[in-house]
Amino acid sequence: MENNPNPNWERQALEHLLLENLKETRKARRWKAVFRVLTLLVIVGVLLAIFDFHLPGRGMGVEKHTALVTLEGEISSSSMANAMDVNSSLLAAFENEGSAGVVLRINSPGGSPVQAGMINDEIHRLRKLYPKKPFYVVVEDICASGGYYVAVAADQILVDKASLVGSIGVIMEGFGFTGLMDKLGVTRRMITSGSNKGMLDPFSKEDPKQVEMVRTMIDEIHQQFIAVVKQGRGDRLKEVPDLFSGRIWNGEQAVKIGLADGYGTVDTVARDIFKAPDILDYTMKENFAERVAKRFGAEAGAAAGKALVKAPDLK
Repeated sequence: MENNPNPNWERQALEHLLLENLKETRKARRWKAVFRVLTLLVIVGVLLAIFDFHLPGRGMGVEKHTALVTLEGEISSSSMANAMDVNSSLLAAFENEGSAGVVLRINSPGGSPVQAGMINDEIHRLRKLYPKKPFYVVVEDICASGGYYVAVAADQILVDKASLVGSIGVIMEGFGFTGLMDKLGVTRRMITSGSNKGMLDPFSKEDPKQVEMVRTMIDEIHQQFIAVVKQGRGDRLKEVPDLFSGRIWNGEQAVKIGLADGYGTVDTVARDIFKAPDILDYTMKENFAERVAKRFGAEAGAAAGKALVKAPDLK
């Protein structure tokens, strides 16, 4: 006698297939939801990075603290050490009622005399607006030339014994390719509407009159630099023959000749002088959009131009 098959097997198989399909559908939906959440988080993160309009120090509590602003790298309108960002950071630091004092931490070899002068002027303005709020400069590795131009606006300049300080001078540099062009048989063709329009062109022969004009110009900028240093340091400066020669000094020497006042760090100033050990950083930060713009923008063209003939630098 033959065994009769289960009359419900077709229904059971269909139910099994439908159940497995339902499980796969639910699993796919869960993963789809996870991917959507992750995508949303990534988009939000990118938008926050791009549209970062954070003004340092604003909105912070008024609890007593030491306000810190950092000036690092070459002082230039195209770097993070530019007058607009540094001055905005300093303004926020001075404005906050909770800041017991302001520390400008400098680690810069110098740069644009215009940008350095704008920062120096703003420091003097803020010190007049907030005369009871002390302002100290703390030097880390180097505070030279334009960096020192900024530093002399402080109440006190503190260094490490091995810090590099000074370089009170002005430099304007470039290259000349006329000898190489002669060897290669290359001729320079330049048409100008003024006799000095092509001054210091690296592909033209050097004109002694133009060289003297430039020398006079940078000498005047040097005298402006010296005047700012004397105004800021006053009687603390010692009479040293090569003080304004562009020479650089270590921290220990700088203290002896009056370029600096003593030794210290941001922590020692906050803890021992301001009596406010909590430190809040007011330094303007570079956002994602700015980093992308600097990498892929017109900065490459400007850098190529600087490689040939540079504007006067406090370096």
